[in-house]
Amino acid sequence: MEFSKLNIKMPNVTKTIKINDIEIKVKQYLPIEDKINLVQIALQQSLQDGVYIDGLLTAYFHMYLVMFYTDIEFTDEEKQDILTLFNIFDSTQVLNAIIGAIPEKELNDVVEMLNNQQKINVTYKQSSAYLISQFIDVLPSQMEKVGEIVNNFDPSKYQAVIDFATAANGGRNIVTNQPVEE
Repeated sequence: MEFSKLNIKMPNVTKTIKINDIEIKVKQYLPIEDKINLVQIALQQSLQDGVYIDGLLTAYFHMYLVMFYTDIEFTDEEKQDILTLFNIFDSTQVLNAIIGAIPEKELNDVVEMLNNQQKINVTYKQSSAYLISQFIDVLPSQMEKVGEIVNNFDPSKYQAVIDFATAANGGRNIVTNQPVEE
């Protein structure tokens, strides 16, 4: 049986809700690519110093639900202040109305994706693979500094430090791997 003979297509179904007498269309299904983008953007924007900030994750996730699932258009300027948008949508119950119009299974799927990806990201950031990748990412930028240190190395200054340390150590040799004997 060929797929094309099934004659099936992805549904393009919306539910209409009214907010202040204005109709808003809410998608009943979001393609997987869009769900992945929604989750990844929300996680990325709620990450500060390697830690997910719960309040930011709540705000970004919910506002991206609004942006991905509805036909509400935002200006670039409005998109620059997602937290203010969230406060407006949340405090006026518009957010609840929109979320209530998304089918329960659809919403649960996206929330599950968010929670799973957050756990995966946290586990990865605690792994040695992540630490090694961070080291590899930073290494090239640090090599220039290492080169400067090597090029500017002054053996006479090094010897002066050794002489000072030896004197401070009661004249005992500090350049040794032998235990200190008293």
